[in-house]
Amino acid sequence: MAFPENFLWGAASSATQIEGAWDEDGKCPSIWDIAGKHIENGQDCHTACDHYHRYKEDVALMRKIGLKSYRFSVNWCRIMPEKGKVNPKGLAFYGDLVKELRSAGIEPLVTLYHWDLPVWADKEGGWKNPKIVEWFLEYVRAVVDALSEEVRYWMTFNEPQVFIMSAYVLGSFAPFQHAIFSYKNCLRHMLLAHGKAVSLIRKIAKTTPQIGIAMASTVYIPDSEDEAGLRDAAEKSFTSTVGEGSNGLYMDPIALGKPSKMLRRKLSAEDLKIISAPIDFIGVNVYQPANPLFKDSKYTTDSLPKSMLGWVIDGRCLYWTIRQYHERYHLPILVTENGMANPDAVGPDGKVNDDARVTFLNEFLRGLKRAVDEGFPVLGYQHWSIMDNFEWCSGYGPRFGLIHVDYETQKRTVKESAKHYSKIISTNGAEL
Repeated sequence: MAFPENFLWGAASSATQIEGAWDEDGKCPSIWDIAGKHIENGQDCHTACDHYHRYKEDVALMRKIGLKSYRFSVNWCRIMPEKGKVNPKGLAFYGDLVKELRSAGIEPLVTLYHWDLPVWADKEGGWKNPKIVEWFLEYVRAVVDALSEEVRYWMTFNEPQVFIMSAYVLGSFAPFQHAIFSYKNCLRHMLLAHGKAVSLIRKIAKTTPQIGIAMASTVYIPDSEDEAGLRDAAEKSFTSTVGEGSNGLYMDPIALGKPSKMLRRKLSAEDLKIISAPIDFIGVNVYQPANPLFKDSKYTTDSLPKSMLGWVIDGRCLYWTIRQYHERYHLPILVTENGMANPDAVGPDGKVNDDARVTFLNEFLRGLKRAVDEGFPVLGYQHWSIMDNFEWCSGYGPRFGLIHVDYETQKRTVKESAKHYSKIISTNGAEL
């Protein structure tokens, strides 16, 4: 089976990681702008890739690569620098970006929250405060009202597992708190914000919206593909201690209207009705399999390569994520992130020969093709990321991009992996 004619071949980014201009045109600081000592080598995201000033150049490169779509996030801090105050200059920037994408024939896919919580909201408790649901809805209303004539695809949140668990329990991501007793409250507030935002978008969007959420989707690859092996893998991916925390805890209330075991006493019937407002697709962010997290797994990583962040590279996990998510939730799947970190550099010939990423693309996209061939409804594939960028607490060392960025000069160089991906796109996957 061939890839659908309208398959969304693309690449992804997030506002904090590429935009820079952290204090320009009325923008307030986010929790990542003040992360300070938590960032590797004392770096910050204040300039990043300077995409705020260079977005036309960047869209031209996307067009050169042949992207059919581009997933980006809107920065809450640009839109609402104060509680209750909408910033027209922030909305204008994203409006101009969307117009530039449309002119280039690129479908905009908008993520409403990719971790950039305004400092003003954090000072009032952030996701621990139930009022954040209404603050978020006010922000969503402003963005959807401004952009929905040109934007059809919306994602409410990116990886809530990370910005709730890592930020408020592990304390490893901004705002770097160990608020373990508030964890379930944070999760409830996020789920309610998601459900209410879905209903709001559905109500006010000026073009018929396609709405989803992007999940940090780590699943277990079956030890065998017989019935018992498939059942065991699905159990581990969604309802085991590890799998529930990664997948079922968040998606079961959203897509099934049912609380996972951990939330049975936290979510009321009314909560679940709000949270389970129908969505059109599930976004999956896929980097490595969950198998190494399980002591009883037969899986071994001894012969498998790893990225520079130590993440196991096993292309099978993309196929199994698509399959397991669809079989559990019966919704179309959009691959919203998939990529690898590599220490890329521009060579003497002016090229960035990132052979490891070319191999990565081939391996993972063959898994994607298997899913499509077997009839699983996949809407598109967004490679992470369109360009090298600020990798959160790891700073600027890990490079995920299809486009190399010299952070001193802001010079862009299209990598060899981007040229390879361009061929795949131009043949609609036949190159695979």
